[in-house]
Amino acid sequence: MTMNEQEIIELLKTDNPQKLFASADKVRKEHVGDEIHLRAIIEFSNYCKQNCLYCGLRGKNKKMYRYRLLPDQIIELAKKAKDSGYQTIVLQSGEDNFYTTEMLVKIISEIKKLDFAITLSIGEKTENEYKAYKDAGADRYLLRIETTDEALYAKLDPGMSLANRKNCIATLKKLGYETGSGILVGLPGQTIESIAKDILYLQSIPVDMAGIGPFIYNPDTPIYDNVKSGKWKVESTFELSLKVMAILRLLMPDINIPATTAMETLNPNGRILALQAGANVIMPNVTEREHKKLYEIYPGKITVSETPLNTILSQITSIGRTVSKTKGTSKSIDIKSI
Repeated sequence: MTMNEQEIIELLKTDNPQKLFASADKVRKEHVGDEIHLRAIIEFSNYCKQNCLYCGLRGKNKKMYRYRLLPDQIIELAKKAKDSGYQTIVLQSGEDNFYTTEMLVKIISEIKKLDFAITLSIGEKTENEYKAYKDAGADRYLLRIETTDEALYAKLDPGMSLANRKNCIATLKKLGYETGSGILVGLPGQTIESIAKDILYLQSIPVDMAGIGPFIYNPDTPIYDNVKSGKWKVESTFELSLKVMAILRLLMPDINIPATTAMETLNPNGRILALQAGANVIMPNVTEREHKKLYEIYPGKITVSETPLNTILSQITSIGRTVSKTKGTSKSIDIKSI
């Protein structure tokens, strides 16, 4: 299916999106089936050198208690995830220069010995670093663009470059990674028109996985003061995020789309609704509770209090879906290393 920008805008503005969600669910069933792929996330560091105005991990947030897991701790968590039946590990952190290329290569290579598909979500790196991770066994990389609106990006991501972000994503594709990106929906100053452009950008890459997160502001970030004063307005983002996910499923039938933690944080049935609007992936957090609660990009994350597998398996079976026993490689590509 193809859509132009105006057609996407009309779908994003619709007051009755149930037909859109049903169409996306039908396309999902036809192209990727009824299996849900589980990805075990290890949040191994909440240090970050960047200062994005919307993120609780921002380096200038002095209220956050910081932690780092050592390589052996990360590998041990991966072993526990393997024992629980997971096929994919997602290694996620802020942009933390404490972890050298050599350290990360050791972590990746040891986890690869456990027969995992490995996804990295650790931010902007050089081409040589990305290649070293790939050679060590990393299969996938998630680098969300957040927004393609240049003025908004410059405002919310000081010291960063949208052009460099795009170049990093292009480099990941060139190196053969199964590449994921995505956007935040509901950022202050974001428009429906810019979201439509974001969707078309994700299609143009093309992504193999699209992570769509509703914006939830953190009171320990600069955005809070602007929202509290009324200078910036934060819209209700749950339904709009579902629309974005559904449109991406229609445009890119074979990609992987996660039902994100933020969806469940905003709505107690958020993951189920996302799975019924085109999503086919859930990413349970397997970090130890003491560290899980400190990885606070936004407040109220449901992964801090839930029992991941028990809760999630119940949700999956309640809508007649099953858990995949495969690594869940995107059907839009052929990753020979997996």
